[in-house]
Amino acid sequence: MILPPAGPDAPEARSILMLVQARLRDAGIDSAALDARLLLGMAIGRDDAVLPHETLVGWTAGHGGALDAMIERRLAGEPVSRIRGWREFWSLRLALSPDTLDPRPDSETIVTAALAWAKHRGGRLRLLDLGSGSGALLLACLSELPRASGIGIDLSAGAVRTAAANATRLGLGDRAVFTEGDFADPDAGGEGFDLVLCNPPYIPQAEINRLAREVTLFDPRLALDGGDDGLASWRCVMPRIADGLAPGGRAFVEIGAGQQAQVTAIARAAGLQAAGDAGDLAGIVRCLVFAAAE
Repeated sequence: MILPPAGPDAPEARSILMLVQARLRDAGIDSAALDARLLLGMAIGRDDAVLPHETLVGWTAGHGGALDAMIERRLAGEPVSRIRGWREFWSLRLALSPDTLDPRPDSETIVTAALAWAKHRGGRLRLLDLGSGSGALLLACLSELPRASGIGIDLSAGAVRTAAANATRLGLGDRAVFTEGDFADPDAGGEGFDLVLCNPPYIPQAEINRLAREVTLFDPRLALDGGDDGLASWRCVMPRIADGLAPGGRAFVEIGAGQQAQVTAIARAAGLQAAGDAGDLAGIVRCLVFAAAE
């Protein structure tokens, strides 16, 4: 059990953080320092990270036991976001479940690009999120577009329940509807959408088991598996995107590294035309923008 040094005074967080960091670092966890601060925060009932200089007033053996249990989960590969049950995405607190991906910061690239376009459009925009998962993309956009509404579609009933609960918790339940269905179904959601969002499974099957443990053990394979070449979902969803776009609308999709040419070709064959792209923080193209072909 993680216990502070013996003494009559409340312990300083630093004395515990050093022990936790050492255990995580010895296991090869690169984010050991931040993870230790977050786990300690959870152990004492907080959502935020504990700073080393803080005094842990009221620290008990029970807190130490809770911290130990969370450390073991982290050592087994479970990410901190899964341990605490939520992830901050676009400054929104999104609950996670075993049926949803853990949204990554790279996916905010889609939101940034979509909002840059949408905010110049005006009007009551209709949004469609194909493969909505936790609802991250749709809810992030709706949080910035007060006159917009949207539909999210996901094959997983559990993901739909999680996304709907997130929408309600964020006060967006009156503008966001999540429904279970195949995102490539031409009847799913309808048509006439001004803005379509999509982050489909795009990892080639052979590469999935080579991903980080945090992904292979805790993200649903259904949300990762893009078939033999990583392009199976694109072949299914691009015709749906083409059918769903309203005149003048745009689709913003997340791709895997190096997929730009192949996904663009699939989109073109479905009746779409390239309308831009955006890179992530590392400069890798992660977002492609498409419009209906003229």
